[in-house]
Amino acid sequence: MALPVGLAPSAVADDVQSQQWYLSAMKADQMWKTSTGKGVKVAVIDTGVNPATPSLKGQVLVDEVPKAVAYGDTKDYTGHGTSIAEMIAGTGAGGGVKGLAPGAKIVPYRVALKGLKDKAEAKKAPGIAAAIRAAADSDAKIINMSFGGYIAYDDDEAAIKYAESKGKLMFAGSGNDAETTNNNLYPASYPYVVGVAAADKTGTVGKFSTHGRSVDLAAPGVDVPVWCDATFHSYCVHGMGTSTATAVASASAALIWSAHPDWTNDQVLRALIDTAGRDWPKDTPSNYLGYGLIRPRKVLENADYNPGPAHADPLAKENSVGKATASPSPSSSPAKSSSGGQTSATGKSSKSSDGALTWVAVGAAAALVVIGGGAFAVIRSRRRA
Repeated sequence: MALPVGLAPSAVADDVQSQQWYLSAMKADQMWKTSTGKGVKVAVIDTGVNPATPSLKGQVLVDEVPKAVAYGDTKDYTGHGTSIAEMIAGTGAGGGVKGLAPGAKIVPYRVALKGLKDKAEAKKAPGIAAAIRAAADSDAKIINMSFGGYIAYDDDEAAIKYAESKGKLMFAGSGNDAETTNNNLYPASYPYVVGVAAADKTGTVGKFSTHGRSVDLAAPGVDVPVWCDATFHSYCVHGMGTSTATAVASASAALIWSAHPDWTNDQVLRALIDTAGRDWPKDTPSNYLGYGLIRPRKVLENADYNPGPAHADPLAKENSVGKATASPSPSSSPAKSSSGGQTSATGKSSKSSDGALTWVAVGAAAALVVIGGGAFAVIRSRRRA
């Protein structure tokens, strides 16, 4: 059974939106003057989405889920899927989490992930491949998959390829086990899926964030408010993992696609890659950050931005070589910052409520890049062929 990749809460937030540090870091208020994600639908394949939270009222298109895969889509059994949906398209009503793309809409697909303890329900829930194919046949432009497993399945990969052929843009968490096995996680490691790593408010990649060829981009995903559990009584401030980073990436794509509805999935992804924050050559992606930290603002503020050819895969090299190839060890040599000096990655930790996960800086040197309006220390290590 696949598991959600992240969301480890540890404290109740009194003022939820003040804890959404990434909104100010990414200058969301400025971006919303140009785009809110209106007109873009995001398929959220997860633990279900509760459409009754104040922030999601009117945002969840339950009726658009095909009957063949519609099973308990509004009955979120852990709170994970609802948290992801709010981070993407929440309105912030009632003091709830405000999504980075509050004008977008959510189409929920409930599948059996870790946390669904009812075996009977697990058997009735649609398979991941079926949910992906259903989303591919819908008019949702983006498919968010904040979950993963260690085994690759032919049916799932075939569904991914089908969704790509239908012009969908797919995001998935790279995983949270860098401190242990650092194994490849699926669907992030399938071709045509954008693997997302998680960074904190300083731009430092969490030590937990799986690194290697599966990482294509990075996004904020540490110390963000999420629902504590499926009772939906309170938020917890220290939600962390590549799950949350994936939601931010999907929302970023929605902002760009809304502003440029005629663009293709390849053009939206190329825009994210071209404008990502990094201080290394674009043709030498990092093991930890991939092509860098997402900065949709850089696309939205440039009316003359050229997204390139409509049907040229910006990740053609990764998709042809195979993203699941064993990745190299991280570099131990210091990296030069953008100012020419050397900076150390500062270790910061924040433990989950059960103490099982610790989020700290990866043991490599840091470089300075810019995401939104601030400088963020990010870890880089050249990805080898």
